[in-house]
Amino acid sequence: MNRRSRLLTTVAAGASAALLLTACGGGGDKPKTNDKIAGADTGSKSPSPSATPTQDQGRPKIELPSDLHYNFEWRKTGNKDKGDVLADGVLFIKATDQAIANQNSLDPAYRFYSSEELAAATQKYVQRFVDHKARTTGTYRFYSESVTLLGDGSAALAYCEDQGKAYNKYVKTGKVDKTPVTKNSYIFYNTSLKRNSDGVWVTQDMLSERGSSKCQP
Repeated sequence: MNRRSRLLTTVAAGASAALLLTACGGGGDKPKTNDKIAGADTGSKSPSPSATPTQDQGRPKIELPSDLHYNFEWRKTGNKDKGDVLADGVLFIKATDQAIANQNSLDPAYRFYSSEELAAATQKYVQRFVDHKARTTGTYRFYSESVTLLGDGSAALAYCEDQGKAYNKYVKTGKVDKTPVTKNSYIFYNTSLKRNSDGVWVTQDMLSERGSSKCQP
């Protein structure tokens, strides 16, 4: 999946595929419609790109484990539409992580924030975690964001993700696989969103590059 997003983390069978929540890029990244998700956690430590949408417009509720955190180092855009793109992009990330935490590859929340094609890719991505009885834990950091509004009602959202403090956790045993930080802990995402008739910015396409030079510290 060479999409612009952060959804595909690969869980290697029988291995400690740490950093499960990588994007749809190369080996072990989040779902890409081609080929890892989200404002700060409840008590966000970083400025929110805009007020996170509430559960209106039929928006599904998103509840995440207390040991899963997000650090969004995203700047305020000064533009409502750009802020909404960031906010809904965040909710797609968090909705996907909720599906993983709930071990439910058909969780309705991520489907609400993604197109049919990407939803199908995300389902396969989440199923990998379900098959290995694993979920994610730790802290994901997001930075170096860029939002571009396009004339056809769509938008491009690119950003970096730091998975250096994020790990796989096995549901049955509670074991956490902690792995060392390498250049591959940093992923570049390029995503495409479009606003639907309800005013929700739905993620349609995602591409990711693990170990990208754009995201190295």
